Amino acid sequence: MKEQFLEKTEFASYEEFQREYRLHYPQNFNFAIHVVDEWARLEPEKRALEWCNDHGENRSFTFADISELSKRAAFYLKSLGIGKGDRVLVLLGRRWEYWVTAVALHRIGAVLIPASCQLTAKDIRYRVNAAQVQMIIAFHDGWIVSQVERAVPDCKSLRYLALVAGKRKGWMDFSSVLENPVGKFLADETLTVRDNMLIYFTSGTSGMPKMVVHDYSYPLGHLATACYWQNVQENGLHLTGVDSGWAKFGWGCIYGQWMAGCAVLGYDCNGKFNPQKMLEVIRKKKPTSLCVPATVYRFFMKAGVTKGDFSSISYCCTAGEPLSPEITREFQKLTGLTIHEGFGQSESSVLVANYPWFEPKPGSMGKPSPLYDIALVRDDGTLCAPGEEGELVVRNLDQYYPEGLLRGYWKDGKLTPVYDKNYVYHTGDIAWQDEEGYFWFIGRNDDIIKCSGYRIGPFEIESVLMTHPAVQECAITGAPHPIRGQVVKATIVLSDGYRATDRLTKEIQDYVKQMTAPYKYPRVVEYTDHLEKTTSGKIIRRHLRTESKSIFWQSNS
Repeated sequence: MKEQFLEKTEFASYEEFQREYRLHYPQNFNFAIHVVDEWARLEPEKRALEWCNDHGENRSFTFADISELSKRAAFYLKSLGIGKGDRVLVLLGRRWEYWVTAVALHRIGAVLIPASCQLTAKDIRYRVNAAQVQMIIAFHDGWIVSQVERAVPDCKSLRYLALVAGKRKGWMDFSSVLENPVGKFLADETLTVRDNMLIYFTSGTSGMPKMVVHDYSYPLGHLATACYWQNVQENGLHLTGVDSGWAKFGWGCIYGQWMAGCAVLGYDCNGKFNPQKMLEVIRKKKPTSLCVPATVYRFFMKAGVTKGDFSSISYCCTAGEPLSPEITREFQKLTGLTIHEGFGQSESSVLVANYPWFEPKPGSMGKPSPLYDIALVRDDGTLCAPGEEGELVVRNLDQYYPEGLLRGYWKDGKLTPVYDKNYVYHTGDIAWQDEEGYFWFIGRNDDIIKCSGYRIGPFEIESVLMTHPAVQECAITGAPHPIRGQVVKATIVLSDGYRATDRLTKEIQDYVKQMTAPYKYPRVVEYTDHLEKTTSGKIIRRHLRTESKSIFWQSNS
């Protein structure tokens, strides 16, 4: 399949890869038609998805299955009046129905908005109203259903609620559509690669989550991600351990893998990660390649991973948070496998990665993808010298706009460009490059917290904390943790009449869990008499982060 979209598929060196990697595709490219349906035509019995969960359920789907089921779902959605440009919020976690639903939405031109199943009513309300969502498709789970129903009265754009794997008053039975089809719909023939395909909500530091808009060329950007970084095999089985609500799912669970003809291992742990259970799935299902966050590798190490556990795996990757060189070296000693780090954003496909043509340096992000004109720049825009820290940027977007890079941010009903007056996209991430061309991550120039693969923006948590009567002022930062990489730390100035106690700390933590997604709660709570601010009144977070470096962890909480 990749031969249909690449002028050349085999490269003798990284330099040749950089020089000769070229995509070509029709201007009406649609992942549903040109990938899923094409595999169903060429090799109908080729495995697309191997799905299992912690309850012992197992299902296997061919490309012919995914093609057929998604056509049924597309027909149903069209019959409701959902079509090109309509926004649909999907809360399906790692249920197998997510893959079918995503392909169905791509067929009809509706904009897919994946969302985490841990979102609260507040989170859902914000997303629906910001994107003017017309339909929610969700899994029949008590938490998900209750949060959606709490949000609905304040969501004026919503027209439909659909439920998977269950029935409930006020919700359509989406599963029955897949089981008892009325008709099929192939695709909206008016779609082009420049139409909006999906929106990721990504956490920011100075406001509510931003809406990252990708067009129909986005899957093509992940050919490089899957084939040349994750090194997936045709007719192999790839596992990326991530929930469908995160952009990393698009990186590792559907687009590039299916374009490469590699099946996806969809392991549904129902949001409760257990390293031993994941290792059992790996031993049983025998994936050929693996990509998980650095935190998961750390948990594997603590669980006593052996070479036998990974006997089927020939290639390992990681992204989403830095992986310490010590873990990389120890993992290689135990399993014989090298972990290949990669770096990117919700706004992109993989930007920098350790590719198979050169030896990874433990702790390095690797070298730039051929899709992107990557550079490190100083504050004035001039290029950094080797060894000098600078912001990682994508240049020359007026001459070539790479597949995989967002087309803009959706705000106030319109698309806002992401590049500056010089056609440069600023990632906001700081790195340095050594003399051999390897990039090394330093950190963000903002305050995003990366905890166990999650990206968490301080503003969302602070806005919740400030509604608690005990909190007069607060600041959210990241604190180091040997297993999770970082955890959320809250520094709080208490209101009059309150004093710092273990009981109050627990109350505040539970309050955050109830008001926003539970993974965002502060695992570290510190109390202070004042928060240092700039002359303009902004809290100086870098001081709080510096203080957090001295935190010593004695537990795995």
